[in-house]
Amino acid sequence: MATQAYVFVYATPGRVEAVARGIARLRGVKSAHMCWGRPDVIAFAEGPNPRALGRLVLRRIQRVRGVEATDTRIVIEA
Repeated sequence: MATQAYVFVYATPGRVEAVARGIARLRGVKSAHMCWGRPDVIAFAEGPNPRALGRLVLRRIQRVRGVEATDTRIVIEA
């Protein structure tokens, strides 16, 4: 089963739209939406396992120009 997470993204002021578009284009990101307040963008991401999901966040999402910080919440199933 895939590992899924909500990634709360904090962006540089004035770059929120570009950040959301950039994140939405990444493989493994299922959706990315701009929000009022903080965080600036909420992305829903998926990887085949926790390690792959970690690489997606650390090596791809956090490197999108304008991303200042992320806060990731792994989805669990009851």
